[in-house]
Amino acid sequence: MGDDSEWLKLPVDQKCEHKLWKARLSGYEEALKIFQKIKDEKSPEWSKFLGLIKKFVTDSNAVVQLKGLEAALVYVENAHVAGKTTGEVVSGVVSKVFNQPKAKAKELGIEICLMYIEIEKGEAVQEELLKGLDNKNPKIIVACIETLRKALSEFGSKIILLKPIIKVLPKLFESREKAVRDEAKLIAVEIYRWIRDALRPPLQNINSVQLKELEEEWVKLPTGAPKPSRFLRSQQELEAKLEQQQSAGGDAEGGGDDGDEVPQIDAYELLEAVEILSKLPKDFYDKIEAKKWQERKEALEAVEVLVKNPKLEVGDYADLVKALKKVVGKDTNVMLVALAAKCLTGLAVGLRKKFGQYAGHVVPTILEKFKEKKPQVVQALQEAIDAIFLTTTLQNISEDVLAVMDNKNPTIKQQTSLFIARSFRHCTASTLPKSLLKPFCAALLKHINDSAPEVRDAAFEALGTALKVVGEKAVNPFLADVDKLKLDKIKECSEKVELVHGKKAGLVADKKEFKPVPGRTTTSGAAGDKDTKDISAPKPGLLKKAPTAKAGGPPKKGKPAAPGGAGNTGTKNKKGLETKEIVEPELSMEVCEEKASVVLPPTCIQLLDSSNWKERLACMEEFQKAVELMDRTEMPCQALVRMLAKKPGWKETNFQVMQMKLHIVALIAQKGNFSKTSAQIVLDGLVDKIGDVKCGNNAKEAMTAIAEACMLPWTAEQLNVKAFISNVKTALAATNPAVRTSAITLLGVMYLYVGPSLRMFFEDEKPALLSQIDAEFEKMQGQSPPAPTRGISKHSTSGIDEGEDGDEPEDGGNDVVDLLPRTEISDKITSELVSKIGDKNWKIRKEGLDEVAGIINEAKFIQPNIGELPTALKGRLNDSNKILVQQTLNILQQLAVAMGPNIKQHVKNLGIPIITVLGDSKNNVRAAALATVNAWAEQTGMKEWLEGEDLSEELKKENPFLRQELLGWLAEKLPTLRSTPTDLILCVPHLYSCLEDRNGDVRKKAQDALPFFMMHLGYEKMAKATGKLKPTSKDQVLAMLEKAKANMPAKPAAPAKATSKPMGGSAPAKFQPTSAPVEDSVSSTIEAKPDPRKAKAPGVSSKVKGIQGKKVPSKTSLKEDEDKSGPIFVIVSNGKEQRMKDEKGLKVLKWNFTTPRDEYIEQLKTQMSSCVAKWLQDEMFHSDFQHHNKALAVMVDHLESEKEGVIGCLDLILKWLTLRFFDTNTSVLMKALEYLKLLFTLLSEEEYHLTENEASSFIPYLILKVGEPKDVIRKDVRAILNRMCLVYPASKMFPFIMEGTKSKNSKQRAECLEELGCLVESYGMNVCQPTPGKALKEIAIHIGDRDNAVRNAALNTIVTVYNVHGDQVFKLIGNLSEKDMSMLEERIKRSAKRPSTAPMKQVEEKPQRMQNISSNANMLRKGPAEDMSSKLNQARSMSGHPEAAQMVRREFQLDLDEIENDNGTVRCEMPELVQHKLDDIFEPVLIPEPKIRAVSPHFDDMHSNTASTINFIISQVASGDINTSIQALTQLFQIESLAREASTGVLKDLMHGLITLMLDSRIEDLEEGQQVIRSVNLLVVKVLEKSDQTNILSALLVLLQDSLLATASSPKFSELVMKCLWRMVRLLPDTINSINLDRILLDIHIFMKVFPKEKLKQCKSEFPIRTLKTLLHTLCKLKGPKILDHLTMIDNKNESELEAHLCRMMKHSMDQSGSKSDKETEKGASRIDEKASKAKVNDFLAEIFKKIGSKENTKEGLAELYEYKKKYSDADIEPFLKNSSQFFQSYVERGLRVIEMEREGKGRIPTSTGISPQMEVTCVPTPTSTVSSIGNTNGEEVGPSVYLERLKILRQRCGLDNTKQDDRPPLTSLLSKPAIPPVASSTDMLHSKLSQLRESREQHQHSDLDSNQTHSAGTLTSSSSSTTNIDDLKKRLERIKSSRK
Repeated sequence: MGDDSEWLKLPVDQKCEHKLWKARLSGYEEALKIFQKIKDEKSPEWSKFLGLIKKFVTDSNAVVQLKGLEAALVYVENAHVAGKTTGEVVSGVVSKVFNQPKAKAKELGIEICLMYIEIEKGEAVQEELLKGLDNKNPKIIVACIETLRKALSEFGSKIILLKPIIKVLPKLFESREKAVRDEAKLIAVEIYRWIRDALRPPLQNINSVQLKELEEEWVKLPTGAPKPSRFLRSQQELEAKLEQQQSAGGDAEGGGDDGDEVPQIDAYELLEAVEILSKLPKDFYDKIEAKKWQERKEALEAVEVLVKNPKLEVGDYADLVKALKKVVGKDTNVMLVALAAKCLTGLAVGLRKKFGQYAGHVVPTILEKFKEKKPQVVQALQEAIDAIFLTTTLQNISEDVLAVMDNKNPTIKQQTSLFIARSFRHCTASTLPKSLLKPFCAALLKHINDSAPEVRDAAFEALGTALKVVGEKAVNPFLADVDKLKLDKIKECSEKVELVHGKKAGLVADKKEFKPVPGRTTTSGAAGDKDTKDISAPKPGLLKKAPTAKAGGPPKKGKPAAPGGAGNTGTKNKKGLETKEIVEPELSMEVCEEKASVVLPPTCIQLLDSSNWKERLACMEEFQKAVELMDRTEMPCQALVRMLAKKPGWKETNFQVMQMKLHIVALIAQKGNFSKTSAQIVLDGLVDKIGDVKCGNNAKEAMTAIAEACMLPWTAEQLNVKAFISNVKTALAATNPAVRTSAITLLGVMYLYVGPSLRMFFEDEKPALLSQIDAEFEKMQGQSPPAPTRGISKHSTSGIDEGEDGDEPEDGGNDVVDLLPRTEISDKITSELVSKIGDKNWKIRKEGLDEVAGIINEAKFIQPNIGELPTALKGRLNDSNKILVQQTLNILQQLAVAMGPNIKQHVKNLGIPIITVLGDSKNNVRAAALATVNAWAEQTGMKEWLEGEDLSEELKKENPFLRQELLGWLAEKLPTLRSTPTDLILCVPHLYSCLEDRNGDVRKKAQDALPFFMMHLGYEKMAKATGKLKPTSKDQVLAMLEKAKANMPAKPAAPAKATSKPMGGSAPAKFQPTSAPVEDSVSSTIEAKPDPRKAKAPGVSSKVKGIQGKKVPSKTSLKEDEDKSGPIFVIVSNGKEQRMKDEKGLKVLKWNFTTPRDEYIEQLKTQMSSCVAKWLQDEMFHSDFQHHNKALAVMVDHLESEKEGVIGCLDLILKWLTLRFFDTNTSVLMKALEYLKLLFTLLSEEEYHLTENEASSFIPYLILKVGEPKDVIRKDVRAILNRMCLVYPASKMFPFIMEGTKSKNSKQRAECLEELGCLVESYGMNVCQPTPGKALKEIAIHIGDRDNAVRNAALNTIVTVYNVHGDQVFKLIGNLSEKDMSMLEERIKRSAKRPSTAPMKQVEEKPQRMQNISSNANMLRKGPAEDMSSKLNQARSMSGHPEAAQMVRREFQLDLDEIENDNGTVRCEMPELVQHKLDDIFEPVLIPEPKIRAVSPHFDDMHSNTASTINFIISQVASGDINTSIQALTQLFQIESLAREASTGVLKDLMHGLITLMLDSRIEDLEEGQQVIRSVNLLVVKVLEKSDQTNILSALLVLLQDSLLATASSPKFSELVMKCLWRMVRLLPDTINSINLDRILLDIHIFMKVFPKEKLKQCKSEFPIRTLKTLLHTLCKLKGPKILDHLTMIDNKNESELEAHLCRMMKHSMDQSGSKSDKETEKGASRIDEKASKAKVNDFLAEIFKKIGSKENTKEGLAELYEYKKKYSDADIEPFLKNSSQFFQSYVERGLRVIEMEREGKGRIPTSTGISPQMEVTCVPTPTSTVSSIGNTNGEEVGPSVYLERLKILRQRCGLDNTKQDDRPPLTSLLSKPAIPPVASSTDMLHSKLSQLRESREQHQHSDLDSNQTHSAGTLTSSSSSTTNIDDLKKRLERIKSSRK
């Protein structure tokens, strides 16, 4: 048996693997106990068992297995790493647990599976369970189904994917095992509960008996929506919320909140797609053409059967659709028409969106077939067209539908209107934009006047539906001319309509899905009759007009294109404006006269047609006056202009009268609501007058005004647009050269807006003329259309854009082109031509293609209907002859230009095949395909391409060429889009597979595209999509996503809205730098530089110079050198932090090398790509050094202008410069050093602090250069090192330079040693790291160096230290060889400097020593707390080293007598802290006698900036005058929220300074020394109370540890530190809840590690050990056993006795009290409960009386007794007093009375109540959350100097001055009296501002607030002796003040 029990000694994990079952059983039991004990889910313990868990569940012994399962369950529930074991454990459970006979085993197995699902591993679990369904053992199958059912029932259908389960259900129902069938039935019922009827179709083929049983069960189910009862870890909060709701009385709101819990599952999604094309009868296509109708019928019936399948496999259905279409359109047998329609319906239903590409072909045919009267045919056609509508969008088929609307057949009209009505029901306000609505409404309005009643009714219904969908506001403009009867009818119809989406119209509006159809909006119909004016005279003027009158405004029809962001973007004209137009019926002359007589003086009307011109002139003057005074609403514009046009009208012969007349027209147009009707009356006359020498200008002015009122395009139209281009041509041929020049100038202006397409019209002009035109165009090249100087006049556009801009700025280039009649070429696309293109012989195919090219060329602009051409061309795209493929691509490119935006409808059937060509192996074919795709995308925008699955299908193909080209294309296009269709997500899985493609180029392109996908889809969606990847891939992809997240560009801003607010014109709006849509950066990077950054239209104005923004994503026509104008550094938010995280997490190489290897350079290049302009990066990494010089020059130029950018990329810039240090070229090095000098000067001005990362990757390399042989370089490097100390603490620089002294290069050693000397000289000994001793020993080694320069440098450095530090140097250096020592002594004698006082430059050490760096604050500038610590260093420049300051400085004396005698001649003013109430500054101010001063120009910059005040106070901390310094500190620590900002390090330094100051013997020698010490004492109390309690406790513990370790430290110092700790212990009951115990215990642990008990006992005094015990005892008392849970931060608890000590204490206290008293009340104060045993109370009181009895602590004891009595008024203290002497009793009573008077009288309330009136400062303590001590968490921060500056300005503005002493009470009164001063103190003001600051901060705050709970502000009573002293001080200061007045 001996060896049997061997296993008992083994560790747990080995027992678990032992071959003996007993050993394993014991192992599992122990493991279970361990698992239950581990509290931290991330504990390393868990990882030990990772590999064993599978063995736990698959143990061969049934008894042992049960125990193993229990342990495994606990493991999965609690271990952070459990997820990694999912696959193996669940498969183990399936195969080895589910077949066990014991029910308990199965239950545990199921529980384990469910627990895995809860820890977010649902998919893996489900996969294993579904595999289990294929097992042969029915038990296992049953258990798997049961597990799936439970999972579904508990977690819901969002977590458990139903599709795979439903797929196997029919198979389960066929099982031979009854148990399996029963279980299948149960799960079917459960699934039905979640998805209802969507389950029916998949189960329609199961056994009818089973189906019937299921139906019965289904009926019994409750109808309410089911809710999950169990949640994933990430959703547990939701669970809590649900429970709350239920407890609050049912789920009244529960239903509302969680309505979204039930995912609406579409049955279609659950179905398997069926492939039917191959199942078509072989002879189908022959039969369908057969002569006999029976054969055709057979063919159709075969199809009908196939398309009954509810879901069809995607494929090429073009031929089938074509055949069916032919039957519908041409077949004479109506039965077959109906049958073919049914087949089409089936196809549309089965294919859904995939059928969309065929919709365009079929819709016109079906609509035209509605001429059939037979009901069954009509019904079949209706079903077909409705089904087809659902597969496409109204937008796509609108052209076809509108074309049919003009058909003469009433049935067709009726059915089309009804179809439109039905279609509208499926629309929402956003899918039915105005641009679509307009043509439909226009067509329907014709129908409501139709002679056939059924047509009218159908039209009413359609209009009514539209009204219901988009609301009256949108439709009314189109119904302006409809009479009331008909309008009512439309409204009546609208009320009856029921929409498919419920009344959700408008909800989807934010998707902005539809781009309005460009074109065809104003093809001027009304202009035809104006052709009479074709005489040559007016034209030249007309043409001149554009460049002159309309500054650079859009010429005639050239609607301002989007690139200009012009007054009314092209799109807007079509959408917004026309709906907002003023519509006015034409009035008769009589009515006009009547209206005019109301507003004009009667004489005026009579004299209008007087024969005397003077009378007419007088009349015009009156007319003008009247118009000027008229109100807009009352101005009858039409009547007035008719009066003007009245005889003699525009034939007026006197030019003065005529000029007046024209001026009045302009006035009316500007001032009135001027309609097109009015404009038509005057336009002809104006056009005539434009060429007039005298009146021309007035005519132009009038026309400009009309153009603004009525929109220029319309005005231009009335000027006869049809002939516009031909007019220009006529003008070009005119004999008068002025006319020709004008025409050419006009063409130039038009070119700006239209772009190159304009030239097409003039290609047949004479070469000489053409070259002039080209020259004009060339001039305009690269210019952008000027920002419009006028908009449409304000009244006609009020509130135009309702915000439904298109997806992207429309390409305005097409607008002019739209004016041209487009040619219909479908008749030229004959079937012969199509068959030619498809011929077997390539030459004939080529001929066919040539013909097509010819047709398109000839037509120039074509209509979208091109017959069979698309299918023919599509076939040629995969032609075996590559030349033909290229030719086809060229034709498609031509086609895009010729058809314009209408080519949209061909994207699916022709555009996507072009993308397939991108996969071609030949480079030139790919290039042609890419050019074609771009040409198409330019016309269509991107939405059509991204919609649907086509693009993702292309990306799915594993063709490396296709993948890289397509991803490259998307990476270029996506950044320019403002929104994308949701289908983009479908591409993501394929994008992920591209990230791991075998081909490197594909991977690179995929990585480049990643940020742009994320920009549209968001990080969450993308991360979620990784769920389906293999674990290894998933991790890689997630890492890439993290990276991409850091580089993710912002979405382009919306194109600037059309018009600015009613300001007459929209120019100004354009010039505010709108955040550049182009730029990749986060937002506009450079402050307002008026730069019209245009909303980009992909190809038109990408030449715009001065685009603010780096890489312009659409590089279509960017020339390299024109791209260099934008910022060179792009600010990527959090980019720097992300890079630091990556380096910390070892995701990238640490910047550490002896010579830079390629991978470092590559890594830097990659990191730079997201935040450095592409062209600059090319220069920076060029192989030629001259390019580096160029890059440096650019960086120097941009240094000032791009401060933010430079700071954002500082780490990368410095790394790049380190690479330059390794270059051999001196000129680069010199330039780099020059740049560095400027850079560090800038950084110090900005008060920036280098982060550790930046410093460590730069300083070592800079130090290498200190050893350069060239003197000038060394000098520069030293200068840079010098400047660096301003942005990086000298104490941290020291080790780097120290490292440099170890170099082999003697010059470097010497320079480094000298630099060390300078540091010590400038900043004192505290820069020597790690300790002065160690540092000096290392320096002294160099005294014996071989090199003379090094020896000298070392000696000089040590002499410098001697000068600062005196003889102590020798101690610090330690033993030197005799030779070295004599050299040193010699040198010291020679220098013969007397040790002077402490280094005065100390004040300059800005950088603080203790940086409390939090992860995301570490790139920030100095936060207030840090500032404090650095200022403290200055404030105690004398305190740290008493030997150093031999004399007491004048400024440390507080000479009150001097001040008292001083009447008026102020010699030494007390620097006061100015106190103002900031809030009042921003209201009408009542300031105490303001002194009038000039207002500072910067005043507005700094409104409401508190921080300035804070900074002012902080700057006073550093004052040379000790009082000011103390006072400022006191003020800082008055305010809790400010005080809490101080980090541990800062507090440690501060306490060290203050305590040293109190102990400084020299202070007592001062006259006012005692006062100073008292003030410091009070300040210490403040610091202890107000600081963050965790930080101060921690600081004190560290300070105590340091002082006990330091031999030189005085015992008095340690004693004072301990006193502070005792006070902290006394505060603990109130503060315990706000303390981060884990941190404190870690500090105590470290303390006990350094000072074990034995060592502490050896100390001279027993105070330290008592202090520690008291602290621990108090913590135990307050926290109880829970304290043991707070040891989480301690890695190895065995290193100190802390844990053991705590356990002992706990045991002791448990034994004492028997029952645990209620230790934690809500306030966290330990309260003695009534239930607590009396003994406990007695102990407490006994301790208090002991204190009162002892000499030192008597006051403290009395105070405690007073508080105790106050808290427990009924407590009996008699027994304690009874035994004492009469004297003691009266002493106690008197003491209590004194305390009571003192507290009540002074408004003081004891600490323990947890509140204090906070003295006059804080009013109510506000709960604050501590922000990480360095500034704001989100990474920005403003330097203190800024605030200081602003504070000065504020004070100057308000006339306040330091001398206004009566504004605030002196220091002492601040400390004692609660009275409110006359002007609220600055502290008060700080408070109010702080709360505002805090609010803004808290929005950014992600930090955990565990240690940030509210502190109750307690104020400790100070000893009474100090109070009397303060009173004395107070009186003296009062006297001083009164004498000053």
